[in-house]
Amino acid sequence: MISSIHILGVLLTVGALLVVSWWSGRRVNDAKSFITGGTSGTWLVGGALLGTMAGGQSTIGTAQLAFCYGISAWWFTLGAAIGSLLLGYVYSGPLRRSGCTTLLEVVRNEYGRKAETLGSVLCMVGIFISIVSQVLSSGAMISSFFSIPMLGASVLGAVLIMLFVFFGGIRSAGASGIVKLILLYFSSLAAGIVVWHIAGGFTGLRDGVESIYQQASLSKLNNLSDIESIHQRYGSLVARGVMKDLGGCLSLVLGVVSTQTYAQCIWSASANSHARRGSLICAICLPVIGAACTMVGIYMRGHYVTASELTAMQQAGEVLPAGIGVIENSAQAFPAFILRHLPSWLGGIMLGTLLINILGCGSGLSLGVATILVRDVYSNLQRGAARWSQLVQMRLSIVAVLIMAVVVALLCNNSFINDLGFLSLGLRAVSILFPISFALWLPGRFKPRQVLLAMPIGVIAMLAAKLLSLPGDAVYYGLTIELLVILFHSRLKPSTNNL
Repeated sequence: MISSIHILGVLLTVGALLVVSWWSGRRVNDAKSFITGGTSGTWLVGGALLGTMAGGQSTIGTAQLAFCYGISAWWFTLGAAIGSLLLGYVYSGPLRRSGCTTLLEVVRNEYGRKAETLGSVLCMVGIFISIVSQVLSSGAMISSFFSIPMLGASVLGAVLIMLFVFFGGIRSAGASGIVKLILLYFSSLAAGIVVWHIAGGFTGLRDGVESIYQQASLSKLNNLSDIESIHQRYGSLVARGVMKDLGGCLSLVLGVVSTQTYAQCIWSASANSHARRGSLICAICLPVIGAACTMVGIYMRGHYVTASELTAMQQAGEVLPAGIGVIENSAQAFPAFILRHLPSWLGGIMLGTLLINILGCGSGLSLGVATILVRDVYSNLQRGAARWSQLVQMRLSIVAVLIMAVVVALLCNNSFINDLGFLSLGLRAVSILFPISFALWLPGRFKPRQVLLAMPIGVIAMLAAKLLSLPGDAVYYGLTIELLVILFHSRLKPSTNNL
C-alpha cells in the first residue's frame, strides 16, 4: 500500500521537475525559442531526447510486456536507441542544413504544400496514439497512488503533461530531461539491483516464472503447456515471432527518425557535434533502462497474478499459492514492485521519477503535434494575417490535443501500452520517412504527385495489414507498398514543385 512517505516522495520529485521546467523556460517569449531552443549543448540535447523517449512505453509498458512475454520486451528501448543513433549520426546534418524547423517543411520544399499538409495529418495520427499511451500510463499510476477514478486520474495526468511543456517548450523538456536522466539511472539501477538480489539472479527469475505456471488454469489461460514453452516465451528475444518482434524494432528505429518531437531536439542543438553526442547519450541510456524494467516485469510474473488470472484459478477450484500476490492488471507490474519491494523513501523517489518519465514524454509528444498543427496545417489554411500569434496557437493546440487524448485513452483502457507504441512509431515511419529521405538525398528524382499518392496508400496498407492480422508486422506492408508507389513513375529531371 502507498504510504505518506511514498506520496511525499512523489510530490517532491514532481514538484522539483516542474520548477526546473519553469526555470528553464522563463526566457521563452517567441514561437521559435518555444519550438527549437537553438542553443542546446550535448547534455541538453541528450536530456531532451531521453525525456521524450523514456516515457510510459519505455518503462511501464516494457515491464508490462516482460510480465507477459519476457525478454522480448527489451526491443522497445533497443529500437529507440538505434533510432536515436540513426537520427543523430545520419539525419542530423542534412536536417540542420535544410534550414527548416519541421520535418514537414522538408517535404513541402521538395513536393509542395499539399504533400506537407497530408503528411502532417498522417503523422499527427501516429504521434497522437503515443500521447494516448502516456495518458493511459499516467492515469493508471495516479489512480493507484491516490485511489481516485480513472477519469479524474487521466485528467490530472494530462494537466501535469501540459504544465511540463506549456511554459517552456523544448527548453523545458530538455532541462527536465537532464535531471530525469540522473533520476532514471538511479531508479533503474536500484530496481535492477534489488531484483537481482531478491530473485537470486537469472536462475531465480527463471525458477519463479516456472513455478507460477505450475497452476494448471494459469498455464492454460496463457497457452503455456510445458517448461519448454515457458522458456521459449520468457527467454527468447523473439517470443512473439521473429517477424513481429523485428518488425516492432524496425517501427521504433524508423519512427524515431520520422517524429517531429525527436527532430526538434536535433534542431535545438547549437552545433552538429552536440546533436550527434546528445543522440549517443540517449542511445546508451535507453537499453539500460529497458533492461531494468524487463527484469522487474519478469520478477513480478514469477510472484504475482492479475485479478483476471485469480478469477480463472478460483473458477477452476485452485487456491492461490502462499507467497503469491495479486495486482489489478499487468500494467501495474512496475508500480506494484516499487510499492511492495522497496523502502518507502526510495520507492517515493522512484514513483515520482516514473511519473515524471511519463509526463516528460507526453509533453514532448504534445509539443510535436502542436508544432505540426501550427507550422504545417494552420499556416496553410490561414488567409491573410493570423488571428493569434504562433506562440498562443501552440499553447492552445497543446490543450486541445491533451483533451482529446484523455477521451481516447478512456476508450482504450485495456490495450497493451507498448503495442500502441509500436503502432504509433510505425505509422509515423510509413507516413513520411521515404519523402523526407528522398528530399534530403535524392532531390528532384521523384514526382510530387506520386509522393502525394504514396503516403496515404502506405498508411492504409499498414492499417489493413494490422486489422487483417497478416503474417509478420504491419509496418512491412506499409513501407513496401509506399516505396513501390513512389518508384513507379520516378524521374531524373528536377521537380517543379507545382502542387
